Amino acid sequence: MSQLDDWLAAAAAELGVDGPVDMHLLLDLTRDVAHGVERPAAPLTTYLLGLAVAAGADPAEACARLSALAGQWPSQPPA
Repeated sequence: MSQLDDWLAAAAAELGVDGPVDMHLLLDLTRDVAHGVERPAAPLTTYLLGLAVAAGADPAEACARLSALAGQWPSQPPA
């Protein structure tokens, strides 16, 4: 196991969360949001995804919807 795998397992245990974490799905989503919207939106969007999944949303479907939304987000002009 990698340090990241170990961390995810320990964090899940600490929070009492069961089930595997699809690391690649989440990392892809955070990449899409960070590049399509802005970097601070990535962890905040992941938090919103967690709330949606806790309420019953399918993780893969919710990630796909959020990635698509980020891909359509209007770009900001350079400062």
